[in-house]
Amino acid sequence: MSTNDRVLFFDTTLRDGEQSPGCTMHHDEKLRFAHQLALLGVDIIEAGFPIASDGDFQSVHSIAREVGRDGKSPRIAGLARCKRDDIEAVARAVAPAARNRIHTFLASSDLHLEVKLRMSRQQALDQTGEMVALAKSHCEDVEFSAEDATRSDIDFLCKMVEIAIEAGATTINLPDTVGYSTPSEYQTMFETVRARVPNSGQVIFSTHCHDDLGLATINTISGVLGGARQVEVSMHGIGERAGNAALEEVAAILSIRKDQYPFTSGLDLKQIGATSKALDQIISFTPSPNKAIVGKNAFAHASGIHQHGVLANPLTYEIMTPASFGVVANTIVLGKHSGRRGLEQKLKDLGYNFNHEQINEIYHRFTALADRKKSIYDQDIVALLEAESAPTV
Repeated sequence: MSTNDRVLFFDTTLRDGEQSPGCTMHHDEKLRFAHQLALLGVDIIEAGFPIASDGDFQSVHSIAREVGRDGKSPRIAGLARCKRDDIEAVARAVAPAARNRIHTFLASSDLHLEVKLRMSRQQALDQTGEMVALAKSHCEDVEFSAEDATRSDIDFLCKMVEIAIEAGATTINLPDTVGYSTPSEYQTMFETVRARVPNSGQVIFSTHCHDDLGLATINTISGVLGGARQVEVSMHGIGERAGNAALEEVAAILSIRKDQYPFTSGLDLKQIGATSKALDQIISFTPSPNKAIVGKNAFAHASGIHQHGVLANPLTYEIMTPASFGVVANTIVLGKHSGRRGLEQKLKDLGYNFNHEQINEIYHRFTALADRKKSIYDQDIVALLEAESAPTV
């Protein structure tokens, strides 16, 4: 495995993720979560948007000082528009980190330039060169993002990227800002830009995908196939609108499907569960029960056929072990779809041992209960057994 196959994980939970309604974090919460991201082994933590408020500046500064204090810590980044005040604010905020980064961005699509910024293409190119050079004067590691890259004219996008690299950018991010791209388009964009920009070999290319069409994760993987070696992700996929590519999903794909995606990362996958729980405790909602990897049903089985199979051998219905991601082991969920094997295992878990004939009798009473009650809990099973053994009067 060559060094070119290493994929860097850039976590933006504390910046783009926090912009999601219900996900605002206070100073101590951001610091706590940054420490957990360091344990997870992410390569870069985008700690915030320092120019946004004094509070965000202080949070980024504290994370840089406490979480990024040595050369083995994640690189600490802050976001800046291509404006002098923004860039200088980030430079001050990330200064305490042993390894830091200024991440600056400017729109590259005509729609954004004309409607949002009221700026010509030439003005955008001039500003890109000037502001990336300014960032470089403050920090050796500079990332430039061409906002709305996937809806940009490819010739202009290539020119903007070329100027950013000439001005000193070390990472180039081509984001699918509005979640518009398809996997093949996103992969082709990276391949085209890398082939046409003469100095592209000097930098690392990065993905940043939003989930408006439900394609953020697969687009991210497609970007890697196109040559990107940094992925910008967030835990649980939180972020603007429908959110970002989910860190845990991208990590799982690269780990489980190495036959298709032969890449490595520096993540400690066993910290995924702890990182998920930490986020649950901070923001105002938890992931959907059927959320891949970290949802409470991700390793749960309700169907009798599935329960029988997974009890015989987890590989029948689980393509990965819960322990490998530090999440709760598979659970047998009892309901009207459960079979005798699942009920028998649940009874054993509760400390009961019955013979085959007894199990059949209990199963008939259990199915009658399950037809009346949607969720069957341990106490329901115990009550069912006690009711059967109670004397009649």
